Amino acid sequence: MQDARCVPIGRGSNRDSEGAHAMLISIIDPRTDARYAEELELRYRVLRAPLGMSREQAGFAGEQDALHVIAQESDAASALVGCVLFDPASGRMRAMAVEPMLQRQGVGQQLVRALEAETQRRGVREITLHARATAVGFYERLGYRVRGEPFVEVGLDHREMMKTLIAPVR
Repeated sequence: MQDARCVPIGRGSNRDSEGAHAMLISIIDPRTDARYAEELELRYRVLRAPLGMSREQAGFAGEQDALHVIAQESDAASALVGCVLFDPASGRMRAMAVEPMLQRQGVGQQLVRALEAETQRRGVREITLHARATAVGFYERLGYRVRGEPFVEVGLDHREMMKTLIAPVR
């Protein structure tokens, strides 16, 4: 029987690099899934610690109600290696983080595509995000486009980006 707290939504692999990484991509409920603590730690280590921020600054208001997509290598017992969340209140993708040793190997792409598929299934038609300037090209390759002027967030240059999702055929 399927664990209601973890919904595996697929396995992906990166065919573009040596030693492709097979990923288990899952949706988790932060209120009931122990892996949420791992997600917060990953976000802290990848996104906040390098900026001198605290662990408490890895979380967001309202994220208990957000859609959380995680990536693990191979199986549910392996360490969490990537995460992203979608805030339904703002329509915004937030907190994309991938273990540094696995960056540029397709993990982030798998996370974004899984998040897009699930939000689309839930009726979302547009996703926005605030991309660090260094990540703009990554999101552009996934079909996002820059909107508006550059701005500073958490001390770094950012761009607002958006993507219109195609309505599923019924």
